[in-house]
Amino acid sequence: MNNFSRRNFLKAVGIGGAASLASFGCAANGTANATRSAHVVVVGGGSGGATAAKYLKRFSPEMDVTLIEPTATYYTCYGSNWVIGGNAEMDDIAQTYDALQERHGVKVVQDSVTEVDPARRSVTTAGGETMTYDRLIMSPGIDFRYDAVPGITAADADRIPHAWKAGEQTRILRRQLEAMPDGGVFVMVAPGNPFRCPPGPYERASMVAHYFQREKPRSKIIILDNKEAFSKQGLFMEGWEQHYGDMIEWVASSRGGQVEEIDAANLRTISDGGFTEFKADVLNYVPPQTAGRIAMQTGLTDGFWCPVNQLTFESTIHPGIYVIGDSSVAGAMPKSGHSANNQAKVAAAAIVRELAGEEPLMPSTANTCYSLVTPDHAISVAAVYAYKDGTISGVEGAGGVSPMGAPASVRRQEAMYTQGWYDGITADIWG
Repeated sequence: MNNFSRRNFLKAVGIGGAASLASFGCAANGTANATRSAHVVVVGGGSGGATAAKYLKRFSPEMDVTLIEPTATYYTCYGSNWVIGGNAEMDDIAQTYDALQERHGVKVVQDSVTEVDPARRSVTTAGGETMTYDRLIMSPGIDFRYDAVPGITAADADRIPHAWKAGEQTRILRRQLEAMPDGGVFVMVAPGNPFRCPPGPYERASMVAHYFQREKPRSKIIILDNKEAFSKQGLFMEGWEQHYGDMIEWVASSRGGQVEEIDAANLRTISDGGFTEFKADVLNYVPPQTAGRIAMQTGLTDGFWCPVNQLTFESTIHPGIYVIGDSSVAGAMPKSGHSANNQAKVAAAAIVRELAGEEPLMPSTANTCYSLVTPDHAISVAAVYAYKDGTISGVEGAGGVSPMGAPASVRRQEAMYTQGWYDGITADIWG
């Protein structure tokens, strides 16, 4: 870290960036009275939506808050690579909504939203319930653009998993790797920017390599990348060479990594106009991404993502709807669970203040991303962001990246921080 230690950085921004919101004064009596009769609906119970629901009640305890989420158990995408690599179990990344209901007073509806009517300010669920809202927070995550590459469709996901939404897809990929013969080839296709969790494909390759090293040491990993560079590239490659030798091969877009077609029946990728092919025993295709389907359906997108006022996260297309997390266009902030957690607090504070007739305050947000190269070797990047000239920008000199060439003791310490970060942020969101 530049300028100050990791511990002090986390203390400064809070595990989810809540420290900067302490001065908002959102729970003052006047504000609580002004929002007493307001109903805020939150769509999506992931890192963004669950945080938003919790902090709306924290900032304004009298407010009526309803969270709509189709699953009773939510599996975090961050941490799922540990499961795929055999270093954790599904229960280790499972979160429930009990605390939000029992401890914080959030009404949780287990259903999916099928329609949003911005004019009438109402949402309709698959179960047939229609409810009105004063403000709506949308945190629908991502969806996939299967039409971007010929030869594969969403119907192929059981054979060619993306595993970019944790849950059954995580289990499928894990089972395929277990069934793969020693000496087999695991091919992963990484998407172009922007996409959820920029370092995720490379941590996944690391965790799979760790599994292969123990159980299938003659196997090979090929990453076909739709980019020329990737997040924390130098640190990952340093770790791969140190721990895995030549087991992992990264292929840049210009060298055949730009996949142009997939032969789904034969687990084969085709690049360079047909001149470059890779045959996989296990094929992990992560498609290009877009805002969650309900955001697209509601007309909240301009292209593939949702433009927002980056001071408050209110949609620039439909007033009264706030879009947070992976679906939003959030300036320099990456699409990550930590970003979603921060954005949720900003949106919650902005809504409470707006309903009370107060101006939004200038927030400071942060993102921290840890990645495991082995269970005892982790690397990280952290950044602080500020709103300036209509956009969220990185604060120069704040945050930092793990140093290259660090001793094993530093990498082990970062691995401990990785688990601590996971425990801390999930407690902040669902606890």
